[in-house]
Amino acid sequence: MPLSYKKPDVYRLSIEFPALSLDLMATLPKGHAKISDQFKRASMSIPLNIAEAAGRASPSENSHHFSIARGSAMECGAILDVLRVSRLATVENLDKGDRLLDRIVSMLSKLCRS
Repeated sequence: MPLSYKKPDVYRLSIEFPALSLDLMATLPKGHAKISDQFKRASMSIPLNIAEAAGRASPSENSHHFSIARGSAMECGAILDVLRVSRLATVENLDKGDRLLDRIVSMLSKLCRS
């Protein structure tokens, strides 16, 4: 099935997160390029690994890529925490990111077990 990775809800949600991370990074003051770069890479890793899982033949390979996506989502959560304690982003955007990641991690956790 071509492009079957686009159908699961977790993929659709995971595509929203990099857009949110880019919005957050655009508001960072100068001097935070390293955290911005790490956040961009981790947020992009989520949908990319979900898509890669869809292209794999075995359930263990699928689970491996879902697990990598879940790890990247957890990394993004930690970056949101750093932004929160450093007061580098609005509470509204951070809360939105947390809610989105909670849903993504929950779905990916189930996919890792299946």
